[in-house]
Amino acid sequence: MIPEAKIEAKKLDFYYGHKKALNGISMVAPKNKVTALIGPSGCGKSTFIRTLNRMNDVIPGTRVEGQIIIDGVDIYSQRIDVVELRRRIGMVFQKPNPFPKSIFDNIAYGLRINGIKAKNKIEEIVEKSLQEAALWDEVKDRLRENAFSLSGGQQQRLCIARSVAVEPEVILYDEPCSAIDPIATAKIEDLIQKQREKYTVVIVTHNMQQAARVSDYTAFLMLGELIEYGETPKLFTNPENKLTEDYITGRFG
Repeated sequence: MIPEAKIEAKKLDFYYGHKKALNGISMVAPKNKVTALIGPSGCGKSTFIRTLNRMNDVIPGTRVEGQIIIDGVDIYSQRIDVVELRRRIGMVFQKPNPFPKSIFDNIAYGLRINGIKAKNKIEEIVEKSLQEAALWDEVKDRLRENAFSLSGGQQQRLCIARSVAVEPEVILYDEPCSAIDPIATAKIEDLIQKQREKYTVVIVTHNMQQAARVSDYTAFLMLGELIEYGETPKLFTNPENKLTEDYITGRFG
């Protein structure tokens, strides 16, 4: 029994020009759960996750058919405010991408854009966000330093702090640990597991052990198609599709 859906894809097709990258994807991401997307390189994982906050809109010649429903609303309808949508749906990318500003201003920037002007309120949210990203104790005496002075793992946690500061409902992770070391990876996995208390999380990962550790539900994609979707423990121990079993056991991929 899948719990209440926060996000639902219905017969989703996605095209880069004439090339069809996603073919009839139908699946849900349940509310306050972590959903992992796994599959070989080029299978459509990153394309799919970017349809969830319309990041693909910025690529010329792309088009979407089908629906992405969030809280009962089709996010590709004409009346959707895309800026507001992206505030509600935070995203953390493969490589840390802090702004060329201070640690403090990396987080404060989004708050100011969203109309928060009071200095004490901004300071309070910056501290809270850094604590939530398990970074506060490491940077509290360095807030005015450039974000690029941080290590790669710290920069990625700063990007997580930046995304949670504006109080999103959903956080998307596109291979967030692929550019950082195992110790930093463990910290981010801990964060993701805690985040399900407040957020709905969708993570793209090429690391199947990571998917097994952090997610409640897993979707296996191949060549732009959804091969199997279900509760993570079942999908990893007793998959229904032979392709899923072959991928998980390392016969291809």
